[in-house]
Amino acid sequence: MSAGRLALGIGGIALAVVLVLGIMQASKGSKAPPPATTLSAAEISRRLDGAPPPLAALHRQANRILPGARKGLRSRLAALHGHPAVVNIWAAWCGPCRAEMPVMQRVSLDMGKQVAFVGVDMKDNREAATTFLRKIPVTYPSYADPSGQVYNAEKLVGVPSTLFYDASGRQTFIHQGPYFQRADLVADIRKYAQQ
Repeated sequence: MSAGRLALGIGGIALAVVLVLGIMQASKGSKAPPPATTLSAAEISRRLDGAPPPLAALHRQANRILPGARKGLRSRLAALHGHPAVVNIWAAWCGPCRAEMPVMQRVSLDMGKQVAFVGVDMKDNREAATTFLRKIPVTYPSYADPSGQVYNAEKLVGVPSTLFYDASGRQTFIHQGPYFQRADLVADIRKYAQQ
């Protein structure tokens, strides 16, 4: 075996060890995501009552998967001008997305009168996505993106990913990876969307 191959092999093993140790340390310091809310549709509606008309329009389409992919999302974001927005790219087949959704659900319920929330269901089986949203209903619609148009346009590296827009409609931040803690998502909304 040549010295170059030996060094490459040792480097690969070292990288694997570092990754495993990092994952183990990260999992020790993180708490489990919160459970999904058990509020009824009527209770959720009461909590969001009084939202500005563009946000109320989102709430009326809660839990629906709408056609349109990137074009539909861009049109919706234009209609939300004047309101900060959070766009979550997710899929029912994505384990971290499933773990993150209760966080999105609770924060959108708490902040849905001040901040627009919109989802993008990426490269998903429609039946699986609908079933998933029945288990963890959200207060906003998602746009079906079967070919990953939004994912590709934003040059994302994985799902879930969350895009933040300020009230002028300017994208201010992209968070790649899940939010497992409500406080982390709220902090990013305050920093990047409500600035």
